[in-house]
Amino acid sequence: MNNFLQVNKKLLIYSLIALIIIPIFGINFFISFLGNILILLFLIPILLLLIVFIGFNNFKSKINTCNNCGAVSFVSKDYCTNCGADLENISKKNGLDTKPSESTIEVTAEEIK
Repeated sequence: MNNFLQVNKKLLIYSLIALIIIPIFGINFFISFLGNILILLFLIPILLLLIVFIGFNNFKSKINTCNNCGAVSFVSKDYCTNCGADLENISKKNGLDTKPSESTIEVTAEEIK
């Protein structure tokens, strides 16, 4: 019997802890504890995706594209490092705030005879 207790000492300790805690806190404690762990397992990936999304949008807003040569620059300089064109207006207005009606072509219908 003494050898059995030495081998399964951890199992005996965990069983005694469970037998002491269950009557004191009740089954609801363990159910809510496991539920909270499961909620955290689902919310942590959603939180990480939200942080990545915010970081990507912040990074995307700092990208400047040269209208002259099409080079992409990540630094906030006044000129293009590739062709030397002025980027001052491009950094303020990079095409994201233009109205769709300004970029569409008006088409008129004609009757064919």
